[in-house]
Amino acid sequence: MADVEMPQLGETVTEGTITRWFKAVGDAVAEDEPLFEVSTDKVDSEVPSPLSGTLSEILVDEGDTVDVGTVLARIGDGGDAPAEEPAPAAEPVEASAPSESESESEPESAPAKSAPEAAPAPQSSAGSGSKKLLSPVVRKLVNENNLDVDAISGSGPGGRITRDDVLDAIDAGTATSTDDAPAAVGAPTTTGAQTAKSTPTPVPRAGERDTAVPNTRIRKATAEHMRRSVDTSAHVYVSIEVDFEAVDRVRRDHKDAFKADEGFSLTYLPFVSRAVVDAIREYPEVNASFGPDELIIHNYVNLGIAVDLDFKGLLVPVIADADGMRLRALARSVSDLAGRARNKKLSPDELSGGTFTITNPGPYGTTMTLPVINQPQVAILSTDGVKRRPVVVEAADGSEAIGIHSTGNITLTWDHRAFDGAYASAFVKHVKDLLETMDWVQELN
Repeated sequence: MADVEMPQLGETVTEGTITRWFKAVGDAVAEDEPLFEVSTDKVDSEVPSPLSGTLSEILVDEGDTVDVGTVLARIGDGGDAPAEEPAPAAEPVEASAPSESESESEPESAPAKSAPEAAPAPQSSAGSGSKKLLSPVVRKLVNENNLDVDAISGSGPGGRITRDDVLDAIDAGTATSTDDAPAAVGAPTTTGAQTAKSTPTPVPRAGERDTAVPNTRIRKATAEHMRRSVDTSAHVYVSIEVDFEAVDRVRRDHKDAFKADEGFSLTYLPFVSRAVVDAIREYPEVNASFGPDELIIHNYVNLGIAVDLDFKGLLVPVIADADGMRLRALARSVSDLAGRARNKKLSPDELSGGTFTITNPGPYGTTMTLPVINQPQVAILSTDGVKRRPVVVEAADGSEAIGIHSTGNITLTWDHRAFDGAYASAFVKHVKDLLETMDWVQELN
């Protein structure tokens, strides 16, 4: 009998949701045949069977979210009889407040645990005496947020409480344990932090004239990542105007031949990407992660490119070792990854390991965008709309005149814990200089 565990789908992924089992208990399964489908905050994937045999047990139901390393099923040889009842995915526990030793959620970059540890059933601080079955991930959320599980309605099979049910309860503030109730009149004065905790934040509710659109999995994941980033990094911004005339001239002169050769249009984004990876060589601290006692500078550039999914969410596929690519190779990678991101054809590894990110709202004609840092990175660059504008140009004889050039802004969001404004400003100035002066014709050859 062999265990089938939740796989590590990307280096920063710590949990996944089983969305579909392709086999039932008792079915024969061949090695490398799709066994189940798993959904993470990064990607949806079909997972093949690690060996051939008979599916003897399914331990985790469709819709359940569990940690990496959790045993999902067991496969035996052809002679093994299927189990009479699937074993539960988690031990029954009582709702309780987290112990003092429990820490906050692990950062996105933290290594995944090989398997969830079975927690002892603590005494219920809410007095519910609940014995509901909870998956490891659900149990962790309940304990960390001191929730009363009896106040949470389960939407999973058989009324089981899912991760989304707990998140909804947290958002609504309807399942808080009695331990978090405001102190009675005459009770000792609490600190500001304790007072803030006991005062629930008003939760908006849809009225008769409103339309409630349920948050999707990717929207919830994006919201959590963005909130965590703002809570983690000291966000600061610097912007600079770039004269894109040299870039635009190459695009106009070579656009037809380039599209005929490559099958896609030559946009501004590959030029910006090429200038960024070159500028990082001179300013390596923007390509880093901020550790507890050190700045971890990455001596390679894995360039993330934010991709919009038809206004339904964002993915950030990663161009590995982008610092070794010239303009044409970067353009191919940007086009390929963006296309496969929109068609959900990316592998988990292509969505992890980024060291610096570029976001590009420019096609919408934006003026200045202040993006949120993609953790655990320390900087992200936005490239905004490029338009024809009057600018002052210098003639060969040193005189000045008014010309019409293509100009636009680039904006850097950086983590002030990692470096200061002078360093950030020098970096964006170097990106500007490269965009305005590089021999872009040679880059295309």
